[in-house]
Amino acid sequence: MRTSLIVSLQNILARNVGAKMKTNQIKALRKDLVRPLLACNDDLSLAGRVSKDAIDSLTRQITAIEVVVEKKMELKKPYDLLSTMPGVGRILSLTIMMETGPIERFADVGNYVSYCRKVPAGRFSNDKKKGTNNRKNGNKYLSWAFAEAGELARRFDPEARAYYDRKRRRTNAPIAHSALAHKLARAAFYIMRDGVPFMPEKAFAQRTG
Repeated sequence: MRTSLIVSLQNILARNVGAKMKTNQIKALRKDLVRPLLACNDDLSLAGRVSKDAIDSLTRQITAIEVVVEKKMELKKPYDLLSTMPGVGRILSLTIMMETGPIERFADVGNYVSYCRKVPAGRFSNDKKKGTNNRKNGNKYLSWAFAEAGELARRFDPEARAYYDRKRRRTNAPIAHSALAHKLARAAFYIMRDGVPFMPEKAFAQRTG
């Protein structure tokens, strides 16, 4: 819900005053950067104020939940490193870490992404899905987490969006989204196995030759 409100407000700003505002700027609680931009029009000012108030309220509630959850969980090193991935915040980091368990139990990255239900298992012809083979296998919570991360990354991270757009030009939106979620699942495996932060230049590298 908060994400939808943020996207809506970004569209209002871009369409009416030509302003491009990042998500973190809109979510900022200490300094309201939104309302001054819409002050010239009463209707826009009202829409901006209502949206910003709702976003701020949801941000406070989400933060309160995150604080409680983090206190109850034993946070380990992968938690902070997973948060370096685009589209992955505190709750998704926890979800990925806890649902994955010891990364050593996965023989390789292919084994892990299969467990996450993010292997490109569908068969396609002319952009039409002909079949799937891993929908019911693996961990549905990890599948959800990486799908959610992929959607957020597509919306708010330029490099993830560029990768998605490249795929979208060759296929269709669902396939491009699945490909992005697949890339994030692969990246998460190496982050947890090797103890390294997210590296977009490796995750989204274009193949040559």
